[in-house]
Amino acid sequence: MNLMFSRRRVLGCMGVLGGSLMFPRWLLAADSDDLRQIAKEAWIYAYPMLMHYQTMEKQALNASAPEYVGGFNRFRHYGELFTPSNRDIVTPNNDTPYSWAWLDLRSEPQVLSVPTVPDDRYYVLQLVDQYTHNFAYVGVLSTGRDAGNYLIAGPDWQGQIPDGVTAVLRSETEIVMVLGRTGLKNTEDLPAVRALQQQYGLRSLHDYIGSAPPVAAPAIDWYPWDSKTGLGLEFIPALNQILSLCPTQPSEQALRARFARIGIVPGQGFDPATLPPATRKALLAGIQDAQAQLQAAVSQVRTTLGLFGTREAMDGNYLNRAVAANVGIYGNSVEEAFYTGTRVDNQGQPLQGGRSYRLRFAPGQLPPASEFWSLTLYDLPDRQLVANPINRYCLSSRDRLQADADGGLTLILQNATPAEQSNWLPTPASGAFTLVLRLYGPGQQVVNQRWQMPVVEVVSA
Repeated sequence: MNLMFSRRRVLGCMGVLGGSLMFPRWLLAADSDDLRQIAKEAWIYAYPMLMHYQTMEKQALNASAPEYVGGFNRFRHYGELFTPSNRDIVTPNNDTPYSWAWLDLRSEPQVLSVPTVPDDRYYVLQLVDQYTHNFAYVGVLSTGRDAGNYLIAGPDWQGQIPDGVTAVLRSETEIVMVLGRTGLKNTEDLPAVRALQQQYGLRSLHDYIGSAPPVAAPAIDWYPWDSKTGLGLEFIPALNQILSLCPTQPSEQALRARFARIGIVPGQGFDPATLPPATRKALLAGIQDAQAQLQAAVSQVRTTLGLFGTREAMDGNYLNRAVAANVGIYGNSVEEAFYTGTRVDNQGQPLQGGRSYRLRFAPGQLPPASEFWSLTLYDLPDRQLVANPINRYCLSSRDRLQADADGGLTLILQNATPAEQSNWLPTPASGAFTLVLRLYGPGQQVVNQRWQMPVVEVVSA
């Protein structure tokens, strides 16, 4: 998830960038410490939006990318299980096969339709704006199991709500990502999951009501994304285009005015090559400060509490929003799912292949989840699934796990095959690894931090 841009050109929302490549006169003589601090704040603010843009570039803009979903306003469903050979995303999970869509709401809303689902089926459709806020949900925990039609509208839409619409879901931004997750019970359940995915529908509003299409929005000359340079000074022109699709919110007016002092203005051109040396040095120093701050914060993360949510839930904590994008962009809000895990054992040592461990949940202390929970192992530093003889990459409450005599549950984490395999999660023969515990429909004791994942105990080194 480290990205950047290379080519420099003037771009724009709605086709062209407004403004020029000229810098305000005061920028040439501005205090370097002030420029450095603003650049630091702006980079932290921009980071998750840039990561989001990188994903959009692959999925909605670049038809040659393997992640391409087909453009805007259509679903691509993934009905296969992840294996160690799938390396498109980090920390993949096999709990919930994905459905992806990107919506362009500039000309009109889109209508998301979902079917009725049975009581034993979990699904959720997560709606994410360009700030990476989870601004709405459709699914069993948020809207129930009944069929429905949800009108997804951009910030400026003022039309009439048609008959048959269950609810209007309003985005702050013109581009919206929809990430669907459909609960998978086991490999034999894949056909049922695929059948359900095909019932998730997207229609333009004019198709839904049977009217003539509106005037199409102008084509956008999207900023070229380059993972080698985009997190350097080129983050500014990239952010300028992104913000041109994101109307300024009242809570960010002062922040946007401050960022404008280093050339961050929606739709405005910015060429880092023309910066005076002293200004360039100050801005680069601010970016380095921001990157160091982000990595320090990431190293302290133990759970996803406070990392994902609505604008109101995030409450202006831009560092947490950046941390979320770094450790696992598009995580669910805590009301929907909770993620925790560990990279160390009970002795404070990194989890290491070749050693034997156990993870025991005491009686009455199983992960509190109304839907289900899972524990998945990933290698480090890549955070990918690890090949093993039985092709088992996670353990879940949906598996036939063997309880302890006292009602607790002990999971075996080792490379060697144990005599009893029901509770065995194979580990690599060597190398560091990490564990991620996911709870779908977490209990209130999770939200209140009255429940914690137990430590991983060393059995033998």
